Amino acid sequence: MTTALNSLDIAKPPSATRVVAAMSGGVDSSVVAALLKREGYDVVGVTLQLYDHGAAVHRAGACCAGQDIHDARRVAETIGIPHYVLDYESRFRDAVIERFAESYLAGETPIPCVECNRTVKFRDLLDLAKELGADALATGHYVVSRDLGDGHRGLFRAADMNRDQSYFLYATTQEQLDLLRFPLGGIDKAQTRALAAELGLAIADKPDSQDICFVPNGRYADVIERLKPGAARPGEIVHLDGRVLGQHDGVLHYTVGQRKGLRLSAAEPLYVLRLDADDARVIVGPREALSVREVRLRDLNWLGGMALDALPAEGLDVAVRVRSTRAPREARLFRDDEGLRIELATDEEGVSPGQACVIYTDAGPGAQVLGGGTILRRPLAMPASPSPAALALS
Repeated sequence: MTTALNSLDIAKPPSATRVVAAMSGGVDSSVVAALLKREGYDVVGVTLQLYDHGAAVHRAGACCAGQDIHDARRVAETIGIPHYVLDYESRFRDAVIERFAESYLAGETPIPCVECNRTVKFRDLLDLAKELGADALATGHYVVSRDLGDGHRGLFRAADMNRDQSYFLYATTQEQLDLLRFPLGGIDKAQTRALAAELGLAIADKPDSQDICFVPNGRYADVIERLKPGAARPGEIVHLDGRVLGQHDGVLHYTVGQRKGLRLSAAEPLYVLRLDADDARVIVGPREALSVREVRLRDLNWLGGMALDALPAEGLDVAVRVRSTRAPREARLFRDDEGLRIELATDEEGVSPGQACVIYTDAGPGAQVLGGGTILRRPLAMPASPSPAALALS
């Protein structure tokens, strides 16, 4: 006799299904743990201590801090599940924080949340879940995981487009995805908060986290300078035509597409076009020079059913996101001798090396994630040396 699938698509009754719930101390993950417990699953709550949270206790807008650990423990007690706090500080520092700093110093704009999900949270935490005999690892991410009918699961955009977190989860491997479950993917945040109140959770009105957890107040440069003392090299701010327009205190203080804070006197608005870490130069120019129609990727993670080698010569119609704050845009995916090449249907501005480019089946709601990768630096024509008419402006 075949056992019916439970709500997590596992052929076991809930009472015989062990689920590790990743509990950050926020509303979303707390509701996931409480819902699974109410449905009768064998739930084990796990919270990761990812950094020295002493200075972050009670600081609004940060995750994984001391108060969050306390909140996760309190929720676990309320719903009656075992709860464990694991010290992953050294893993997090090596896999996420150090790579973040190195990427910034190389003139890139990294996304540490992607690396954290791919390594510490999903790789290391899934290993722990397996050791505990769990059938699944559940998280509070707003994304949909669905059985594809071939023994594997696919990743899809969440029902709530304003909360969709698929951009940050593109690097999830197929093996990880097969064991992950996202119970909130089909509802919106208002429903989640209503469930938290219904379930009697004291954190129902807790504010959402805003900052990267180890970057207080979004001040990336302060964190990097503390991690890599003396790494910030002063240099020149150079116009695309070769003119030296000013000086800077380190490329880590700038991002591609930035306009404000350049402290330059110019007849036209100027934007950061390139961060040349090797020569400590910040390259600036007019807005139209930011426009990009082609993107290339490294560190590709492919989740599409079609093998990359089977991509048609004429390319594949897809949609891509080059920033988390932008909706998917129509594009075409090609494979050539250099790897994957993405041709955008329309110009995109502010495409930054180090950011993620996530590939979807289409631009519509509920689209499947085909994969993604890290954006490579694009070619930018620069004079070999400043022009004779170079200007040095304070």
